[in-house]
Amino acid sequence: MNCEELTRAVQTRLKELEYYTGFLDGLTGPMTNRAVIAFKRQHGLAPRDFVGPITLTRLFSPKAERKPAPVVGAGVPAWIAEAQSHIGLREVPGPTNNPEIMQWARDLDQWYPGDDVPWCGLFVAHCMAIGAPYEPQNHNRLGARAWLQYGSEVEKAYGAIAVFWRTHPTKSVNGHVGFLVGEDTSTYHILGGNQSDSVNITRVSKSRLLGFRGPKGWQGTADLASVTSGAVSTNEA
Repeated sequence: MNCEELTRAVQTRLKELEYYTGFLDGLTGPMTNRAVIAFKRQHGLAPRDFVGPITLTRLFSPKAERKPAPVVGAGVPAWIAEAQSHIGLREVPGPTNNPEIMQWARDLDQWYPGDDVPWCGLFVAHCMAIGAPYEPQNHNRLGARAWLQYGSEVEKAYGAIAVFWRTHPTKSVNGHVGFLVGEDTSTYHILGGNQSDSVNITRVSKSRLLGFRGPKGWQGTADLASVTSGAVSTNEA
């Protein structure tokens, strides 16, 4: 068994145990490494991404434990926990790319040429693949407005996918997508990617909203507080 075959076997087993939700490509990347670390931590092994004989034996044992349900606080969806873990991540200026952003695309089997292409939709796709892995993403995930086709329409709720127009509400296909985590009188507070070229929480005018979406059957809480301050974003490109 060569290295790629071994990595694919590890990914497959980690997916069976619900530690890994990425693409079974045989390529080691951030999602695979995080899954290995989570598995090892759950089984009392040193939490490193190295997969040695002891880890392999434990991983393929019939006694291997499934990933426990995340405990992230009342009303916090798993995809928001994943999104929060990336706050501060930035795209790389110039011809190079942030390898973690590129790995999201590989794990999703998603064509993506580089992080100079708007990646707010890719960020949402990655987080939803982690937090709601069984909800299909049968739309153009890189197109922000295309997220209006995901799952079901939902009411305003913490963790809802919020889709906004950009440039013009009807005369442009440009848009933005992120997660609703707060609000004030005039803006929604959005946890998203490609906001000033990074993952952060920013304020977006309520007048730009096109709709809220969520996995089918999901209902969140509408109790939203103000979680950020600062200038209102007008163009997330």
